[in-house]
Amino acid sequence: MDAQLKKLLDQLQTLDYSKMYNDDFLHTWDKTTDELKALYLVADALRNLRERNISTRIFQSGLAVSNFRDNSTRTRFSFASGSNLLGLQLQDLDEAKSQIAHGETVRETATMISFMADVIGIRDDKFIGEGDEYMQKVADSVDQSWRGGILDHRPTLVSLQSDSDHPTQSSADILHLIHEFGGIENLKGKKVAVTWAYSPSYGKPLSCPQSLITLLPRFGMDVTLAYPEGYDLMPDLVQKGKDYSAETASTFKISHDMGEAFEGADVVIPKSWAAYAGMEQRTELYSEGDTKGIDELEKKLLAENAAHKDWCCTTDLMKKTAHGSDTIYMHPLPADINVVSCEHGEVENDVFDSHRVGLYQEASNKPYAVAAMIFLQKVKDPVATLAALEEADTRRWYQL
Repeated sequence: MDAQLKKLLDQLQTLDYSKMYNDDFLHTWDKTTDELKALYLVADALRNLRERNISTRIFQSGLAVSNFRDNSTRTRFSFASGSNLLGLQLQDLDEAKSQIAHGETVRETATMISFMADVIGIRDDKFIGEGDEYMQKVADSVDQSWRGGILDHRPTLVSLQSDSDHPTQSSADILHLIHEFGGIENLKGKKVAVTWAYSPSYGKPLSCPQSLITLLPRFGMDVTLAYPEGYDLMPDLVQKGKDYSAETASTFKISHDMGEAFEGADVVIPKSWAAYAGMEQRTELYSEGDTKGIDELEKKLLAENAAHKDWCCTTDLMKKTAHGSDTIYMHPLPADINVVSCEHGEVENDVFDSHRVGLYQEASNKPYAVAAMIFLQKVKDPVATLAALEEADTRRWYQL
């Protein structure tokens, strides 16, 4: 057996992740630390096999159904790639072209798309409280149909971003950090700045920063969350981050000074998000169908954003970090880049361009994270299955 794969499987063997089988993956905080570690190990094992041109198909047929209720590039193609890596064919659900547009219920839709589907991926991140609720309805409906004998198996659900969490993105992020620092055990004590940054657009989800502040402290990373006054995240998730930090004896700080957050940081993650209070208000206006109120609110919030154009990742700010220009800069992409995608944005072009390779490496982890989520929910014995895939040595790409 390949030495690197054996090391990964030996570590996997020591963890308890049995409850992930036949379950869903909606939030990282639903999972134990062992289960998260298993996810990262399986992601790297699948990457190891593919990069050695060994097929990782565990399905000979079956569908992976995606439902993107918001725009996506990286997550859309990561879900397609991760599903295909395991042998599933992708089918995208376009609600405008389905009977959902004619009032079909969530329960009926969930069952109808599931007869030969093994996994359902959903992105629903626009409105506070709605994304998580919708995904739970789909999961409950599928489970009910399976237990009632309508479905011969239970398709598992993967969140591709809700209004609270973005588990596939944060998994890609932490895999990048594991690789950069040479192991998950080396994350402890590293300082991370999760900061707001200016964007000329409004309404970017809170789930990206929330996924980081609730995940990184679980592995002992010291987190500083920085944002201008008024750009608070969901209070219960900030508290969750603080609780995880207390459990691992790490630190969790809140600052309203971007420079303070960058001071001595080993990792910086500047990314715009909408204020929680503003998103709550927008959700309420949408539910009331108040288009005039929505327009007025968005103008107000854009004006508030514009007052904080100085919240930008610059070369001068990077000098405050622990390693200067060599400090790890991360972003889920696409970033708002000064003078490239906008006049003023989240990051200076020089900073972004000097970290482009690292950003692409960060993004490359997401298909494997998605595949690992599916794998652990569909495979009873992951260690034996991964070993068998290597032993079978089926060429993914046949060449003479």
